[in-house]
Amino acid sequence: MAVSANDHSSFKLMGQFGHQQLVFCNDSATGLQAIIAVHDTTLGPAIGGVRMLPYTNVDEAIDDVLRLSRGMTYKTAVTGINLGGGNAAIIGDHRTQKSEVLLRRFGQFVDRLNGTFIASLDIGTSPRDMEYIHMETSHVAGLPKSLGGSGDSSPFTAKGVYYGIKAALKELYGNDSLAGRTISVQGAGNVGEHLIAMLREENAKVYVSDIVEDRMIEVANKYKAVAVSNNDMYTLDVDVYAPCALGGTVNKDTISKMRCRIIAGSANNQLRNEEEDGHMLMEKGILYAPDYLINAGGLISCYSEIAGYGISRTAELTENIYDVTRSVLRKAIDERIAPYQAANRIAESRIAAMGKIKK
Repeated sequence: MAVSANDHSSFKLMGQFGHQQLVFCNDSATGLQAIIAVHDTTLGPAIGGVRMLPYTNVDEAIDDVLRLSRGMTYKTAVTGINLGGGNAAIIGDHRTQKSEVLLRRFGQFVDRLNGTFIASLDIGTSPRDMEYIHMETSHVAGLPKSLGGSGDSSPFTAKGVYYGIKAALKELYGNDSLAGRTISVQGAGNVGEHLIAMLREENAKVYVSDIVEDRMIEVANKYKAVAVSNNDMYTLDVDVYAPCALGGTVNKDTISKMRCRIIAGSANNQLRNEEEDGHMLMEKGILYAPDYLINAGGLISCYSEIAGYGISRTAELTENIYDVTRSVLRKAIDERIAPYQAANRIAESRIAAMGKIKK
């Protein structure tokens, strides 16, 4: 008996969010098991990070790539970039199972998509890994500078978050000065550290947490920040809470504890439940700067690499995050909707408009 596509959960999810393509990559010789999701290509080829994680099951990986690829579509649209949204997941432990042959085999699968999907950096992959993928396909971004790429994108990601924080401060307080403001940064990785450096340079008081205690203490000491445990981050009385690690930290349990006035960070999918948590923040009077907008600096860096722009143009596009964030927050207030809804509407409006000239 034939099974209807509508009966399969993957097809249901794809239909629900308008995904165009879901590709399964399997190769027993190299041990490769990967999934590529293409959400929307109205604005251009779908760019997306390639993450390598030891997912507990295939459904978890499917959910991850579908959710992240949709987020990438909205990110490119709201920031004015001419690319679509995609994402890829290689199933495995990047610390023990990653190899040149595995990544090059994955690159061959990417190449078969004929430019529909452009691979870039994500959790568990590095510029060196992009080199391996690039050996099999030209559809890669985030290459090392030595190969003509944009190199490490984390400084641009952090810079975008910095502009997003300043835009939210301007909306809430009437000025965007960081001097004397209190900001808690959750996650002291590459992006978190770059952000902390910029905040401290302008005399903001910074609290920092990280699940790796040694890293937290190292960064706190380096920038004269205050080290705080992860569990205490939500109850701090601060101007800004900046989640810069894993997503889902903004949820009904943590929101009930929060004493911050603004949420603005680099982590993807900060709201565990977009609708429920977004409205809960509104009711509590906490201003939320949509994550996929203010963390777009890394994407802008990759886009500049693809488009052949120089560093000055990359910096200019990243700085524009300030103005776009102001527009989103103003739209949210004027229309009495949550900021994530305002950002989504702007993104959807651009996609619909561009769709008219792509037919």
